[in-house]
Amino acid sequence: MRDVRLPLPAILPYATGSIGMGVWVSVPGILLLYFLTDVLAVPPAVAGLALLLPNLADVLLHPWVGRLSDTDRAGAGHRRRLMLAGCGVALAFVAVFTVPPGLHGTAAAVWVAVALAAGNLLYAGYQVPYLATSADLGIGYHERTRLMGFRNTVITVGVLLSGVLAPLLTGGAPDAGDYARMAAILGAVMLLAMLAGILGVGRLARAAPAPPPAPGGRGGLLAAWQDRHFRALTASYLTMAVTMNLVLAGLPYFAGYELGRPDLTPALVAVFMAPAVLTTPLWVLAARRFGKQRCLLAAQAAFVAGALVLATGGRVGLTVPVAAMVVLGVAFAAMQLMPLSMVPDVIAAAGPDGAARAGSYTGLWTAAEATGGATGPYLYAACLALGGFVASTAVGQAVQSPVALTAVRLGFTLLPAALMTAAILLQRRYTLDSPPE
Repeated sequence: MRDVRLPLPAILPYATGSIGMGVWVSVPGILLLYFLTDVLAVPPAVAGLALLLPNLADVLLHPWVGRLSDTDRAGAGHRRRLMLAGCGVALAFVAVFTVPPGLHGTAAAVWVAVALAAGNLLYAGYQVPYLATSADLGIGYHERTRLMGFRNTVITVGVLLSGVLAPLLTGGAPDAGDYARMAAILGAVMLLAMLAGILGVGRLARAAPAPPPAPGGRGGLLAAWQDRHFRALTASYLTMAVTMNLVLAGLPYFAGYELGRPDLTPALVAVFMAPAVLTTPLWVLAARRFGKQRCLLAAQAAFVAGALVLATGGRVGLTVPVAAMVVLGVAFAAMQLMPLSMVPDVIAAAGPDGAARAGSYTGLWTAAEATGGATGPYLYAACLALGGFVASTAVGQAVQSPVALTAVRLGFTLLPAALMTAAILLQRRYTLDSPPE
């Protein structure tokens, strides 16, 4: 069974489902902090809390959803019912950017926070069983990497397209109405993609069925967290998630205030994401040749180097920052692919009980991802607040002090470099990796 090769008619719709997930993660990650501070006049400290608190709730929600997903599979034989309910995240996405006219400041932040909290719960209902799929299949070490390679290529294309289109759809001088229109268009794309993902999950399960797990497994969430390999991998991934979400949140600020070109935000997203799309298949081959752990550590080191070069900012022209963003994009591809294909390796190594609690593993994993999604923008918002960054509306941009501009640059470069260094130290504790065949 471990030699099963998954058919493309099953892989492609499964991978398509990640487009909707990519929109939910990338568009708020890139635009929401900027939307709050520079369109709705929310002070950076308040804006950071509006993003932090709803996402921190996911630390509790995702493990619970994971356990619910395991129970659903044990009873119904699959996890697709929970995924169908999770498709409602498309409506929450629209609500996040459709702020009622006249709401500014703290009132607008409350609206966004409530919509974001609802969306996070629905997103967990889709994401957790979706990612548990690779552990539910009767496939081996390299086929898991192949499946995640397709998935990561598609989600990166989704992040690339939505990350470029969203700033374009909001216009050169955006107001709240522009953001609402953008959300309606991308929300429809989300829904269609996520429905395709449900179709793909069903096809994969039929193509490579695994033996049914023992009902409930033993230990649930506690046993999953006590797995030392999983704990080391999750700690490193959490740090990477914080770093990457910080970078996404800082992109519009770096383009507008450091490079003096707010219109460059879509281009920077493309420069970051396009190399990730192009190099994901190469990382799949590299993992087969050198192993996942070595590839991941190399990518993390490359990210640190690129972030340090990026710290030179706009004073050296555009060529150097663009080249550094390309390096970050190449590293990003591996930092998405390798950990996600290593989680089912950990579950498989745990034996039959691991398969029974695959949802618990992925629930804890996605909780770490959600924590990174909350903490990254918050850390960048904290940098802005410490630097004295002044919030404004789209029709009345404030003048920023030299200290605030320094905070924009260093928060986008040196802080991510330091965080990724910590991720390297944590990743080195992971020792479960099959030698290349």
